[in-house]
Amino acid sequence: MTVDPSGPILLVIDTATSRVVVARGDLDGQLGDQTSWAAGYRHGETLLPSLEHLLEPVGGRSAIGAIVVGTGPGAFTGLRVGIATAKGLAHGLGCPVVGISTGAALLDAASVGAAGATVPAGRLVLLLPAGPSDRVVVRDGLAPELLPGGRDPELAPDELMVAVDLDGRAPADALERGRAAHDGLAAAHLRLGASRLAHGERDDLERLVPDYVTLPRGVTTATGEVAWSRDRP
Repeated sequence: MTVDPSGPILLVIDTATSRVVVARGDLDGQLGDQTSWAAGYRHGETLLPSLEHLLEPVGGRSAIGAIVVGTGPGAFTGLRVGIATAKGLAHGLGCPVVGISTGAALLDAASVGAAGATVPAGRLVLLLPAGPSDRVVVRDGLAPELLPGGRDPELAPDELMVAVDLDGRAPADALERGRAAHDGLAAAHLRLGASRLAHGERDDLERLVPDYVTLPRGVTTATGEVAWSRDRP
């Protein structure tokens, strides 16, 4: 299906993994265009110019009708920049924003195989990094679980592992599934975000917070938000 370039745009921003993903589609969740790059620690320098380039063919920021942003699990630097950018755009444009778990979107993408074959998301176990030694386990419909270094996830006989950003720290077949899932991340965000919007859902800008797997030294979480520990009583 072709996306109408004259219609309102559903914008996707995900900065939870080692590769930033931005995409545009229509409000029905059909993918129009996307781009992805390894940001390192330069999210603040690269994100806005890339968004402007993505939106230029459809008229710029004024074409945005709604925004989908990945909420993690992910590292502090990338998520902070991505979610702040999504909130700033939504506030400035007065458009709705919906936060979608990056873990849920990766599981959704991984469940769609080649030639239309599918694997139920409930059979997939997503593994993400949490610092140099720990990892995070994500299962469909469950909260992420921290897996300390040295421990491997316990898999049921019918479960398949999907590993993202874990080269050398996960089996080769799991890494291959992870690469395929990341390739489909933008499309999954569009599907999941469009579904929420179609049901009249939108997130409050103040309550939309990231799911960090690691925080910089001196930073702690309190009541769902990030707070500097030196400022806490």
